[in-house]
Amino acid sequence: MDVHSKEQRSYNMSRIKGKDTKPEMLVRKFLFSKGFRYRLHVKDLPGKPDIVLPKYKTVIFVHGCFWHGHEGCKYFVMPKTRTEWWAEKIAKNILNDRKYDLLLAEQGWKVLYVWECELKKDKMKECLEALCIELF
Repeated sequence: MDVHSKEQRSYNMSRIKGKDTKPEMLVRKFLFSKGFRYRLHVKDLPGKPDIVLPKYKTVIFVHGCFWHGHEGCKYFVMPKTRTEWWAEKIAKNILNDRKYDLLLAEQGWKVLYVWECELKKDKMKECLEALCIELF
């Protein structure tokens, strides 16, 4: 049983953004401060990567742990209502992620992932520094 009314749940879900999320903005600000220049959500590339660094032929996807089924993460918990529907949705997201990864690799792009949980205060510095290293 959901703790919110149908209207409240609908409103909450409508407020979830797909672009310019807090985790994405953290990564973008960090990269820009380090001198990296990038493009955002390039429609011509498979999966419309969140961040595209053409100079390095690299794309970065900033994934939400819940929406992309981050296995073993405490932020990924399967909902107790409409479980079958959510399981199918998240499985489809994971499948699409793999498909885009392969398509981008075939086109010669390096694909990097940053998970939402890696951008929490205790892990953020380490994650972003590792991202810089990966770019070279």
